[in-house]
Amino acid sequence: MRTTRLPAVLLAAVCATATTAVAVGAGATFGAPSAHAADPGGQAFAIGDPRITESSGLAASRQHPGVYWTHNDSDDGPYVYAIDSQGRTVATVTLRGVEPRDVEAISLGPDGRLYVGDLGDNLGGKWPEVWIYAFAEPAELHDQAVEVTRYKVRYEDGPRDAEALMVHPVTGRAYIASKKQGGGGLYQGPEKLAPTGVNTFRRIADAPWTTDGAFSPDGTRLVLRGYFSATLYRWKDGAPSDAEPLSTPFQRQGESVTFTSDGRALLYGTEGKDSPVWRAPLDDAQLPDTVEPLRSATPAPSAPSDPASPTSGAAAPPSPDGGKDAPASTGDQVLGVVFLVAIAGAVFGLRRKKREG
Repeated sequence: MRTTRLPAVLLAAVCATATTAVAVGAGATFGAPSAHAADPGGQAFAIGDPRITESSGLAASRQHPGVYWTHNDSDDGPYVYAIDSQGRTVATVTLRGVEPRDVEAISLGPDGRLYVGDLGDNLGGKWPEVWIYAFAEPAELHDQAVEVTRYKVRYEDGPRDAEALMVHPVTGRAYIASKKQGGGGLYQGPEKLAPTGVNTFRRIADAPWTTDGAFSPDGTRLVLRGYFSATLYRWKDGAPSDAEPLSTPFQRQGESVTFTSDGRALLYGTEGKDSPVWRAPLDDAQLPDTVEPLRSATPAPSAPSDPASPTSGAAAPPSPDGGKDAPASTGDQVLGVVFLVAIAGAVFGLRRKKREG
């Protein structure tokens, strides 16, 4: 029985490995130089601060290359953390006069302010209003308290749960993606948020199950992610178009996403202690409109690159957790398929010889 069942088991393993290889390598163009040729991706860093166990949002700093802003969700308190490209906390910012309910997202606007979305509603959309807090990105990184502007937000079609806030880096307009299984929505705020009265957000498009989102630095791409998937959109005339599924790392609870400051890759974050942040380079066709593709025989463009990028001259730090959240690389998956096929072929050959003998 063991000899008879072994090929079937191997065949199942081959199919599973091949499926994973296709999923991980989706979007790659074989035979043509791409950003992947110079940037294989992988774990960029892990957030080591023991206070940050529910990292729920991520935003790349403009003033401080290689620094990312994050926060806990739920009732951690009015704190935002600056994390460097090694995963170390370099500043804790306290928001004065704020008692957050469920902070879920953070985004950087063209005005140099950080926008923090207190948008979560675990009651399934019962809160009549939610809030956005805005403050100037600190020029110096050290522990400090800051004054914030508080914006009251309502949705035109009633309360809902949401975890994604995206401020467009050119127009400064704020967008929220609701979190709903079976079809959420992308909501557009007023042209300019008002600190008094109510800011009504209106639905402009459907959205998948979304735990975070981000615009590219030039505003020509939008990414929305869920726990196990992500979608990239072209941003045209104030709306998303040309949706394309992306391969995402397998994470314990995928909660956050941001573009690197050079626009060449996405960083994916997750909740949990010592949570890893994974870098996924974009293929040439996925790059924002103002970003030139990297070619193996062509020097990198002169635009400043992100310090977390392997192409910036700084080596990526080793994985502190042994890569337990890592997706297998496409090359490893292909080698695995070949190996399993070879074993399956050998076993079938032995069975044929026994029958013929």
